[in-house]
Amino acid sequence: MNNLLANGTVLITGGAGFIGSNFIPFLLNKNPNVIVINLDKLTYAGNLKNLIEINAHPNYTFVEGDICDYSLINKIFKDYNINGVINFAAESHVDNSIDSPSPFIKTNIEGTFNLLEVARKHWKGKEYRFHHISTDEVYGSLPEEGYFTEESNYQPNSPYSASKASSDFLVRSYHHTYGMNVVTSNCSNNYGPKQHDEKLIPTIIRSAIKGLSIPIYGNGKNIRDWLYVNDHCIGIDTIYKQGVAGETYLLGGNNEFDNLTVAAKICEILDLKIPKIKGSYKNQIEFVQDRLGHDFRYAIDASKISNELGWKAFEKFESGLEKTVDWYLNKYQS
Repeated sequence: MNNLLANGTVLITGGAGFIGSNFIPFLLNKNPNVIVINLDKLTYAGNLKNLIEINAHPNYTFVEGDICDYSLINKIFKDYNINGVINFAAESHVDNSIDSPSPFIKTNIEGTFNLLEVARKHWKGKEYRFHHISTDEVYGSLPEEGYFTEESNYQPNSPYSASKASSDFLVRSYHHTYGMNVVTSNCSNNYGPKQHDEKLIPTIIRSAIKGLSIPIYGNGKNIRDWLYVNDHCIGIDTIYKQGVAGETYLLGGNNEFDNLTVAAKICEILDLKIPKIKGSYKNQIEFVQDRLGHDFRYAIDASKISNELGWKAFEKFESGLEKTVDWYLNKYQS
């Protein structure tokens, strides 16, 4: 199994999105013999500019298309002799799932089913790997104490997390029913370069430097565990190569902060890097109506992947946040 990622042909779905566009360059740099086929629908959340550094790479091919298009997926498997899948493709913004759930059901459930079905039919008798990328949101909301583990019950509270939970169960079923070599990873909140502007940290940075109010849901006390995207990429690589078939692995950054604290930390960085003539960026923070069904807290116990596969998050939140702010300042001010 160890040689597949380093030397095989892997289909990466959703590779023009936030995490995928960080992972593909990481993968190609680390594994010079791997061939990457990137399938992305290029919705509003996908941007080929995120992959400009590897556009001319001889082992990289981009295909524009939808994982809900069964015929296209089947053609890709035939044309490129795919022997691995890493499935990033998903509708992922919780607010959008509340406003319009239908695309989440179609992409996250039907799309994952199509990938599994095509892989099952092409890979009969082969130990090729299917890695499904998921989220800690499938587990619902935590109280002030405790952590999600691989044994936690699924309790999704939004259409987004419900659709991801459904896709997780589909992947699991293909292992137990058909013996497919699958692994699933559920990560905590990612942050870092290339994240779409709609997400919390880019919104805070953009609003601050444009002199707009910085919107914080409710009282700002909702807590998330933050994982730097490069640490996540290392974890995905580790699980794909070394993970046990049929197993799930949780990845977290051990960086728990409430949303108000995250906003304050970003404002403090901006106060140093591009100080205002008068006052602090913190003065722009404004509390807005809370999100429907807003989960209170997510936090991950990543001891399984640490103990079994040797992975742990390296980046401290403060250093990762400064790198992230620098990237967005370059983007918004260029």
